[in-house]
Amino acid sequence: MRVADARTPLVGHVSGAHAVRLATLWESPPGLKGFITTVDHKKIGLRYIITAFIFLLIGGLEALLMRLQLAGPELRVLNPEQYDQLFTMHGVTLIFLYASPILSGFSNYLWPLVLGSRDMAFPRLNALSYWIYLASGLFLYAGFLTGHGPNDGWFNYTPYALRDYNPGPNEDYYSLGMILLGISTTVGAANFIVTAFRTRAPGMSLNRVPILVWGTLTANVANLIVVPSVSLAFFLLWCDRQFGTHFYDPAFGGHHLLWQHLFWIFGHPWVYAIVLPAMGMVSDGLPVFCRRPLVAYALVAAATVATMVLGFGVWVHHMFATGLPGLGMSFFSGASILITVPSALTVFAWLATIWYGRPVITTAFLFFASMILLFVIGGVSGFMTASVPVDWQLTDTYFVVAHLHYVLIGINVFPVIGAVYFWFPKFTGRLLDERLGRWNFWTLFIGFNLGFLPMHLTGLFGMPRRVYTYAPDMGWTTLNLITTVGAFLFALGVLLLIANVVLSLRRGARAGANPWDAPTLEWSVSSPPPPYNFAVIPTVTSRHPLWEERLGEPGAHSSLKEGLLLEQRRETLGTTPVDARPDMILEMPEDTSAPLVLAVGLTLVFVAMLRLSGWLFAIGALLCAVALLVWLWPRAEMGEREPAHG
Repeated sequence: MRVADARTPLVGHVSGAHAVRLATLWESPPGLKGFITTVDHKKIGLRYIITAFIFLLIGGLEALLMRLQLAGPELRVLNPEQYDQLFTMHGVTLIFLYASPILSGFSNYLWPLVLGSRDMAFPRLNALSYWIYLASGLFLYAGFLTGHGPNDGWFNYTPYALRDYNPGPNEDYYSLGMILLGISTTVGAANFIVTAFRTRAPGMSLNRVPILVWGTLTANVANLIVVPSVSLAFFLLWCDRQFGTHFYDPAFGGHHLLWQHLFWIFGHPWVYAIVLPAMGMVSDGLPVFCRRPLVAYALVAAATVATMVLGFGVWVHHMFATGLPGLGMSFFSGASILITVPSALTVFAWLATIWYGRPVITTAFLFFASMILLFVIGGVSGFMTASVPVDWQLTDTYFVVAHLHYVLIGINVFPVIGAVYFWFPKFTGRLLDERLGRWNFWTLFIGFNLGFLPMHLTGLFGMPRRVYTYAPDMGWTTLNLITTVGAFLFALGVLLLIANVVLSLRRGARAGANPWDAPTLEWSVSSPPPPYNFAVIPTVTSRHPLWEERLGEPGAHSSLKEGLLLEQRRETLGTTPVDARPDMILEMPEDTSAPLVLAVGLTLVFVAMLRLSGWLFAIGALLCAVALLVWLWPRAEMGEREPAHG
């Protein structure tokens, strides 16, 4: 990105010649070259979504194997080591490789469209984030597929992760793979933050951005703070394992609880980072089908930020059973109870929106509305564990497993699938089948609750988590069988979603620009959008630019067909952070393979660290240097800006 000469850019209307010129400037080349060089946020967003969904399927298959093992007592589908690796990779896959990247995918695709921009602030950084994410996933699964997958749980507690107890390379794959993933998350977070504050359409002040933007922005501010914590934790663990340092060894002045503090300082804000953007999807999608704006927009936006702020003060509730001082546990218990307040405000806003609206019952509406119920169930079970005495009783039982899945699936997967039904027309130009969608919803909803609601009882009856089998006289057999049936029913629902997507891509009903009669900017352009998003940069005067006449908002006259043309180069408009006043013209970069080459070089560096190979490290470092040189090499100076043509 570079600041361009901003002298008197022409304001005008869209014309055919103007659109053709923009398409020529912004469209990526076809074929393999375009695939590896594109920096188009829409293509990168779809890649994130597809890749994350593949990881969801893989993690789901791992869960089904575990449920077969636990369907009855003393089964031998898996041996203990296989179960440990499967259990760990299931958690790693769904928490780190699916839950956050799927939300990044939707935000990557939608943010410039809902903000009235032509791309993310740093398009090449956007591409780099995706390629490193893909590389980290492949790195982690390389260990698993060779029999050396992580086997100490996704939480990876020491001392079990240290070399004395875990001598193979399993934990080295996990440590280095997570540091690599952290690089992807960090550069992506910086990109989202700058995009939110500097590339909004003129007039889109902070009190006019969709809640989806608030949710993703808040999550990425948190990621910039907490991802270095967990990356440090994994780096120290790798040093302990490879070089004999003693950060986690009490015999030499280290401490096992150092790992837990560093991990959960990251881990609990991460939970909100994979929940708040999904809640934003509900806050923006639900009102469309209720035919009215979201009730209490300002409170919901404030609650989103407050939830994350409080989320930094609750990590110790994962450690109540570790013998910490009572005063410290009281503070974190109080914070864990207080954090329910902003969440409750959001739930009441959703319910009021439905109550005062005129709901249209579509498949997307069912997924968005059902999330409210699942959110309440998951929130109540989490509220219970905020009490120290109750947590002592419930910790390390299947009650916590039930709570975790109601949070990660109920508050992530259901809104995400609702978002697929809602924005699929924008992605593809076709509608998903509503009849098959109803079957899809009810199969997933019944299967999910059949699978995870009984786990609360299983935990209350004393079944510990992380066990690969159990005795026949424990009283857990029936509940585990019901859970296994529910898991397979849920898997059937996922297959129905895949079938609906495949069939609709081939013969789904054509969608116009705005098939849902929605109010935000992404629905003002064609489906799918053109490479340049907006032929002219829109000017916004309200939160609902496509509903202004209907709502009769005084002084609301957004301009969507007339604005800055910006047709001389790949350009978008930079605006001020708070009020979104036009500030500068930003020249966006051309397509380049530098992000892919840099990601490959970084991956080789981490493989070299795994193998302790000096020559491989040198090759990876050289690739990184070449890629950075190409990336940062100054482009030719811009000449005098030509007058824009309408």
